[in-house]
Amino acid sequence: MSTQGGPRSTVVGIGADGWPGLPERLRARIEAADVVLGGRRHLDLLPDVPGQTREAWPTPLRPALPALLDRYAGRPIVVLASGDPLVSGIGATLIEILGAEQVEIEPAVSSVALAGARMGWPTESYDVISLVGRHPAAVVRALAPRHRLILLSSDGTTPATVADLLVDAGYGESVLTVLGDLGAAAESRTTGLARCWAQEVPALNVVAVQLDGPVIGARSGGLPDEAFEHDGQLTKRDLRASALARLAPQPGQLLWDVGAGAGSLGIEWLRAHPTCRAVAIEADDLRAERVTRNAERLGVPMLQVVHGRAPQALAQLEAPDAVFVGGGANTAGLLDACRTALRPGGRLVVHGVTLETETLLADSYTEHGGELTRIHVETAAPIGSFTGWTPARAVTQWSWTR
Repeated sequence: MSTQGGPRSTVVGIGADGWPGLPERLRARIEAADVVLGGRRHLDLLPDVPGQTREAWPTPLRPALPALLDRYAGRPIVVLASGDPLVSGIGATLIEILGAEQVEIEPAVSSVALAGARMGWPTESYDVISLVGRHPAAVVRALAPRHRLILLSSDGTTPATVADLLVDAGYGESVLTVLGDLGAAAESRTTGLARCWAQEVPALNVVAVQLDGPVIGARSGGLPDEAFEHDGQLTKRDLRASALARLAPQPGQLLWDVGAGAGSLGIEWLRAHPTCRAVAIEADDLRAERVTRNAERLGVPMLQVVHGRAPQALAQLEAPDAVFVGGGANTAGLLDACRTALRPGGRLVVHGVTLETETLLADSYTEHGGELTRIHVETAAPIGSFTGWTPARAVTQWSWTR
C-alpha cells in the first residue's frame, strides 16, 4: 500500500485505567479525530462525540486492514491500542503497511513493563512471548531451567493452556503468576504450580512464569534424534549440527528446508531466534503432516509447510537467505534453482549419501567453489560383552555462499 495521500494515523495506547487515565492532550486528540478505530473494548471506553466515525477491527484483521485504511484516506484517524502499541500490537502492523512517517505512536505503560515491575524482574531476565491470536506451542521453544517468561494472554483460558503445555514438556513444577487487569483498580494476582493449575482468572491478563524443568535441547542446533517423530527420513543430530553451523541462522532470515523429511532442519533454524522464518518443502503427504506435528511439539508452530515437489514447489516462494537440501539433490534443476533463488550472502548446504549425489556435489564444488566435506560418524554400541564402534553411512556435504 502506498503512503502517498494515505492517512496520518495516531496510535494511542490505553492502560487498564481506561479513559480517565489518559493525559488531557490525548483525550483532546481522540475527541477531535474524524475517525477512531480500535477493538470494541477500547471503543466502549470513550465518551460520545457527535459526528465522529468509530469502527471496530474486522476479523481477520491483517488481510482487511489496508482496505479499511484506504476507506478513510485523507481523514485524521486515531487508533486505540492496549498499553504500548509497539509491544506485539497494532502499531507495528500499521508501520509495516503505511510506513513509519505516516504513523505517530503515543504509548501508555506496556503490560510487559507493569508485569516486570510487579514481579520485580529486571527486563534482561525474561523472554516476552505474545500468545494473542497465536499458537500457544510457541512457549515450548523458550523452555530452559530457571528461565523466566512473560506471556501476553489471548484470554482467560490462556494460563490453563500454558500450564498443560508445561506439564507435557516436563515443566510441571514451574510457577505461574497470572496478573489480571494490570494498572486498573481491580488488578489481581493469582499464583500456582503448572501441574495443579485450576484457577479462574480475568480475561485481561499477563502470565509470568518461573520455569522449573529439564534441559530439553540446545537452541544452537543438535536436538536429540528422539525429539523428532520420523520414519527414518531424518538428518541425524551430528549432521544436523554441522549443517546448521554453515547455514548460520540469523534473526529475521528465511530458510528453505527442501525435502524436509521430519522437518528437523527447519525446526532447529526456527528455535535459534524467535524472528527466524522457515518453509519446509515436502512431497510426501504423511511426512508433511509429521513435520507440522514436530514443529508444534518443539515450540515452533510458525513453520510453514509446503506440500509439493521441488523444484516446481519453489517457484512462488519468497527468496530465501539459506537453503538446506537433505535429499533429492539429483533432481534435474534443483540445485540451480536453489542457488539462483538465494539472496546475496545466502547460504546453501546440500547433503548426499549416494555415489551419484557425491559426484554431483563434487562437480558443483569444482564449478562454483564453496566447501566440500565428507562426514563420518561412529557411535559406540555393544559387541557381545564388549563395546565397539558402529559406523553410519558417510555423508558428503557441500556448502556454498552466494
